[in-house]
Amino acid sequence: MTGTDPCTDRLGERIRLLRTAKSLTIRELAARAGVSTGLISQVERGLTDPSLQTARVLAKALETPLFDLFAEPDRSEVAVVRKDRRLRQQSPHGEISYARLSPGSGRLELLEGTLQPGGVSSGRPWTHPSEECVVVTSGALVAEVDGAEHRLATGDSCYFDSRLPHRYRNDEAGPVTFFVAITPPGY
Repeated sequence: MTGTDPCTDRLGERIRLLRTAKSLTIRELAARAGVSTGLISQVERGLTDPSLQTARVLAKALETPLFDLFAEPDRSEVAVVRKDRRLRQQSPHGEISYARLSPGSGRLELLEGTLQPGGVSSGRPWTHPSEECVVVTSGALVAEVDGAEHRLATGDSCYFDSRLPHRYRNDEAGPVTFFVAITPPGY
């Protein structure tokens, strides 16, 4: 029995293809990612959607950008991503959500993020081998980069080397929305 959501089925299939291409067993991938073999089995069979954090650790263990797990198989030189067909990912507690604005497997990743009041993009600052630029479109955002806090208002941007430990935080009473461009994709 497979999942009822075609996106869940494609995600599981993509993870299985990447895992087998790297000659990894489910047990080996689970050990690398620090998750259970049962969870990976359920995701690969399309029975469950992984949380944002689980998808991140699986992508890292598979040495692939997070949103490449959701990539459409065919890539052309010109791609249109319709608003109602954007790939979306949300944290388990709903603090942050991302919509992918760029197509799969490009050299640039463009995400639209929404961070709820009091929310953070990740539990601890983290790194990945990319460059990143965030632009606040509404509200205010704190970009924590290498231990320093950079307060950004609507219209402000912050560029940094993503190999520095970083995360985003919302200290405001309302949600904040922003765009994040990442090259090469590594989120």
